[in-house]
Amino acid sequence: MSRPLLVTDCDEVLLHMVCHFRDWLGAQHAIDFAMEGNDFATALRRRDGGEVLDKEEIWRLLGSFFDTEMDSQLPIAGALEALAEIGRHADVVVLTNLPDACHAARTAQLRKLGVDVPVFTNQGPKGAALQRIVADHGATRAVFIDDIASHHRSAAIETPAVRRLHLCGEPLLAPHIDCALAAGHAHARIDTWDEALPWVLAALNEEN
Repeated sequence: MSRPLLVTDCDEVLLHMVCHFRDWLGAQHAIDFAMEGNDFATALRRRDGGEVLDKEEIWRLLGSFFDTEMDSQLPIAGALEALAEIGRHADVVVLTNLPDACHAARTAQLRKLGVDVPVFTNQGPKGAALQRIVADHGATRAVFIDDIASHHRSAAIETPAVRRLHLCGEPLLAPHIDCALAAGHAHARIDTWDEALPWVLAALNEEN
């Protein structure tokens, strides 16, 4: 019988991203980042003139950040300790929305932090990838963690038996993003690992 399975996102769940992205934008590109609503696309403005960046340039900058700045990313408080504890009870994999070309860099980044687990890259909604991972593993009990509500919606459709935790450990984003629990697509919304760990352990031990 296979062990329970945790499938977790990386950015803003295990590692801070947007705060480092913000600092890099300001220092290297004279661009200010400020979330004033739940739309990431309107958060980036040129310091000279206040022009909002278009989506194509935002994607280009995000790509450049992940190409050059991944080593700047620091862990979310309690995340690494929680993964170590979860790993005593369940298998752990990371499902991260990055281009496949970033797979080796993300895997190496996590290993440097002591997180030596399988890493899967994905583009777009995560439900189908989550379904494949759970099926290939053979887990009868699984938990999915992500900070983006739309991924929980996708997961709820593709893998309704998987327990889903909406966790955003980045204070710059957590108050602004859509909530998957409120939308009915997650089983819980918890933004700190000290509170999330007992929930995850309990969910991994629940009988379906």
